[in-house]
Amino acid sequence: MFKKITVQQLRLGMYIHALGGAWIHHPFWRSTFVLDNAQDLQQLQASAVPEVWIDLSKGLDVLDDRQSPVHPIETTPPDITAPDLLGTEPTPLGQEIAQARALCAQAHDAVMAMFSEARMGRTVNMEKNSILVQEITNSVLRNPDALISVARLKTADNYTYMHSVAVSALMVALAKQLGFDEAKIHQAAMAGLLHDIGKAQANLHILNKPGALTDDEFAHMKRHPEAGYELLKHTIADQAVLDACLHHHERIDGRGYPHRLQGDAVSELARMNAICDVYDAITSNRPYKHGWSPAVALQRMAQWCHGHLDNRLFSAFVKALGVYPIGSLVRLNNGELAVVYAPCASNLLTPKVVRFYDTTRNQFLCPPKATDLSCVAHLRILQREDPDHWSFPDLDKIWQAAAAQETTACPVLE
Repeated sequence: MFKKITVQQLRLGMYIHALGGAWIHHPFWRSTFVLDNAQDLQQLQASAVPEVWIDLSKGLDVLDDRQSPVHPIETTPPDITAPDLLGTEPTPLGQEIAQARALCAQAHDAVMAMFSEARMGRTVNMEKNSILVQEITNSVLRNPDALISVARLKTADNYTYMHSVAVSALMVALAKQLGFDEAKIHQAAMAGLLHDIGKAQANLHILNKPGALTDDEFAHMKRHPEAGYELLKHTIADQAVLDACLHHHERIDGRGYPHRLQGDAVSELARMNAICDVYDAITSNRPYKHGWSPAVALQRMAQWCHGHLDNRLFSAFVKALGVYPIGSLVRLNNGELAVVYAPCASNLLTPKVVRFYDTTRNQFLCPPKATDLSCVAHLRILQREDPDHWSFPDLDKIWQAAAAQETTACPVLE
């Protein structure tokens, strides 16, 4: 028999059948368990979960039934389903960025909880992963630039968890660009989310080390693909996702790990994962290295397609992100520097930019000028610029402010 009670009525010895409220507010990656730990009880009562269903046949009832809400005892389990997910109709960049920020905050906590559960040897909850993957997928399909751009702005402290979210979003964009159907897009997003779960087994001192790794430390970290495979192999039936988690560090020339696979021996999903993994890693700030700008990252990755990355898939990746992804620093033909804040749907070479610095006069433009290059015939991009060659501390703030005001809905990725 089942009864719905408030979290404040919980006590040790109860058997929790399901957690109420929004899925992403749950402090656990499992939703059915015996409440036998005081810390778990405290976590639940401090969380945003308003109520739970308890199974009276497997655990204790409330101490005083007069305290129970009016919900009757049920003889059949309640129908606990995932919350309604937002659709995939195109949304303006500014609107989707606001949603992406909220999703990133929630997803960070969810992935951190998943890693914590895996670190303790508990089974990864694939039902909850599927919901998170669907949220990520829908955001990217509504607007292909918002979540990818926001997720890139991770800090060194939350890199491990937000990297999983960012790679999942990038995998959705690439899969859609390749013409994958809905099931394969979901598969790609799941591979991106789980590809680094093996790091849950890594030494935390090495994982969080604020500096370059020694050879022995790097050898330790190179075990994470196989560790992830071992964590997932009894939980996930999808062999393509398992393979991508195991082989996302293989290289086309056979110099990768863990199995030194070469060429087509590396699955398509693993090759996609390698591209998305590398891009997010090199564009993210780390304790020992400042991330490259998106445009510079693509430029340098293009040089790695002769041995490391798949050239065909990388070309599709560039089309998905744009030649000048959001956040790219560029030089215009009039000597001004600008940062990209939105793409142009019809021409990859004419994005929307914020012009903010005049190199001919060595002075900032006041105020900065948001400009759609597709509508201004006399202005064009001359070249990418490396932000490391300049001392602009607020580039991300510049494009975020302009993007937040963008009211034009991008088309769904084709």
